[in-house]
Amino acid sequence: MKKTAVIHQPDFLPYLGFFHRLLYADVFVILDHVQFTRGGSDCWIHRDKIKTANGIKWLTLPVKKCEMQTPINEVVLSNTTDWKTNNLNKIREAYRKTPFYREIFPYIENIYSCSCSKLVDFNMVSVKMLCELFDIKTDMIFSRSLHPAGKKTEMLVDIVKKVNAARYLSGIGAKDYLDYTLFDDAGIEILWQEFRHPVYQQAHGEFIPYLSSIDLLFNCGIEKSRKILRDS
Repeated sequence: MKKTAVIHQPDFLPYLGFFHRLLYADVFVILDHVQFTRGGSDCWIHRDKIKTANGIKWLTLPVKKCEMQTPINEVVLSNTTDWKTNNLNKIREAYRKTPFYREIFPYIENIYSCSCSKLVDFNMVSVKMLCELFDIKTDMIFSRSLHPAGKKTEMLVDIVKKVNAARYLSGIGAKDYLDYTLFDDAGIEILWQEFRHPVYQQAHGEFIPYLSSIDLLFNCGIEKSRKILRDS
């Protein structure tokens, strides 16, 4: 059977599309050896969004100042503020009236009880917890352990080859910058994710998509969330 690989940075409390892709993968390569980028609309490594009674709010993990070229796996969490309590209070206030608050909040507390000092380790606690709640059992491996060669598409091809996969499952956002010929030359098939964000009963007014996956879990519970994700 041909093995399918997904390659993605270790985002914090990722949105549903992140986990939807893992449903169709045999191996998830955690892209942790590349440069940590901070800020910008496409930066999700140390933050994500939740919906509150006052609109969208960010949950952010503060990190210590680091050099421009610092890889994700070397970024250290800041200890200058009580960000764990602050984040938990934001989540509690946003979701305490949702139908499945009592079911889900203990899992969130477990994430924040982690004593991890590095960003990647803390994020992976959140990713693995959400995989458990969504019943996703995809194998995981850190890119740093593969010592990838090259940059951009060349690097992706090298990673896919090193995990012995024949197919690479990518988000559609990569269509504009992937070098297809490098995949073709390596005999690797590119698959494009087909994800339609589900609409579900959500607290605090009109539905807002692309929030952290915890929004679905608080509003719909574990069992229903698993089905909603698979139907997306």
